[in-house]
Amino acid sequence: MRFLLVGLGRMGRAIAKRLKAKNFELWGYSATKETRERASKELGIKTIEGYEELKNWKENKVVWIMVPHTAVEEVLNNVKPYLKAGDIVVDGGNSYYRESQRRYEELKSLGVSFLDVGVSGGVLGERDGFSLMIGGDYESFKRIEHIFKALAYEGKGYAYLGSSGAGHFAKMVHNGIEYGIMEAIAEGFELLKNSEFNYDLKEVARVYSEGSIIRSFLIELLVRAFEEFGELEEIEGFVEESGEGRWFVEEAIRRGVSVPVIAQSLFERFESKSKELFRNKVLAVLRYEFGRHPFKRKG
Repeated sequence: MRFLLVGLGRMGRAIAKRLKAKNFELWGYSATKETRERASKELGIKTIEGYEELKNWKENKVVWIMVPHTAVEEVLNNVKPYLKAGDIVVDGGNSYYRESQRRYEELKSLGVSFLDVGVSGGVLGERDGFSLMIGGDYESFKRIEHIFKALAYEGKGYAYLGSSGAGHFAKMVHNGIEYGIMEAIAEGFELLKNSEFNYDLKEVARVYSEGSIIRSFLIELLVRAFEEFGELEEIEGFVEESGEGRWFVEEAIRRGVSVPVIAQSLFERFESKSKELFRNKVLAVLRYEFGRHPFKRKG
């Protein structure tokens, strides 16, 4: 099967690099010509200039979509005319699971399989591998399991989790948990910042990362952020809310599940639009470190 990666941004490039390093042959596409040319030059992958080129592909194909959830529908509308029975479409972005279920049904009517895949690991996944949460038809998962294994952390950081929507639902929950953990870290460092001890916050973060009960990848990234941005004086305390936390809380309300910590972490992100708090600076730089999400500088 031929492999087309649609979306050559931060995560798309990381996926392409990891597959390329494992000797996969793949094609890439971005709506922007400059991005296509850069990917071809820097990643050493073939690119297509437009979806119409797919009509010349005789064999079955995997179309892996790695774009923001707001752009998935447009990509699908553009690629649908060139899909045929036996093809597999993968949505590796952070789409709402109900939308993924709808897309699964629509493509199923064409004889095309749709897998919803939650991808975690950020831009460092290129080096270390990703965590992949996969939903859809098991048979389709098995057909391209070798791709997931190549992308996964230590070759085992992936799992088939169930029917359509299961992958993106699991990723939604993952991101909700991430909200809560990051908020706890940020609040702790705000208290450290406002204590009487004039802490070297980088050193505190470093010792937390060395064998403590709360050591974690996020704490390691916070050490890196303090190394890169000092004590965050030039960082604005504004934290974007990209959708997954909101979906998590809405789903919990719908199912009558109490999630007070994660709900409050979502509301704190709303409040960051009007309050300049140190903890929000911590959140902003953490998001930058793991996903290269943009942040604002003062001035």
